[in-house]
Amino acid sequence: MSVSLSVAAKHGHVASQAALSSQAALSSQAALSSMSWATSAALENRDGLDLNGVVMHFNADRPIYVEGDEARSFYKVVTGVVRTCRFLSDGRRQIDAFHMTGEVFGFEAGADHRMSAEAVSDCTVIAYRRRGLETMVAQDEGLGRWFFSHAMNCLAVAREHSLLLGRGSAAQKISAFLLEAAGREGTDGVVDLAMSRQDIADYLGLTIETVSRTLSQLERDGTIKLPTARRVVLKDRRALKMLNS
Repeated sequence: MSVSLSVAAKHGHVASQAALSSQAALSSQAALSSMSWATSAALENRDGLDLNGVVMHFNADRPIYVEGDEARSFYKVVTGVVRTCRFLSDGRRQIDAFHMTGEVFGFEAGADHRMSAEAVSDCTVIAYRRRGLETMVAQDEGLGRWFFSHAMNCLAVAREHSLLLGRGSAAQKISAFLLEAAGREGTDGVVDLAMSRQDIADYLGLTIETVSRTLSQLERDGTIKLPTARRVVLKDRRALKMLNS
């Protein structure tokens, strides 16, 4: 009986991955009909990435690429938010990161994507082809410095996420998440979340019930205020930092 269940689970996982790949392909075809060739020169002064790419648009919750797809391109967020994630054999999802305006994702060390990428909200990204990139980096010192800086930043982000997952309580995890979100949005007291509570739960290794319960408790304590499900007012940043320490 257990063998049958295991085989069924494996078949279900394979079918799910195949469906996701098909969905991503359809999404890419739809995007190709409206995409335009564009240069990132307008963004060059801000982040130093001076390459030509393809502008692509994705609706919320649409896949940009699927785990196991050939990593022909890497991407930069122009507008919106993107999540990178992995789907486990039991159907659960682990979110590795949320990528916001100006951030790069999908640059792999190997030939294939190790995770899936999906639009959290309606978003626009620029796709840059990897082909010939090694030669360009070798010939352009500035581009080489950009990729080195990007690699160091990715290591720092991964380290912080690992430390976040290791925190003892849900309140610690959520307070750290809210402070990080406020810092990335450049706001002092109000955070408008593009992601759902299920997204937050999958990012922090919690259940959606625990996320909702903890946010409600923080509101009752006067630490935050929740005008809407996606807007969080940080009323007492000091208390959040103390929870996070």
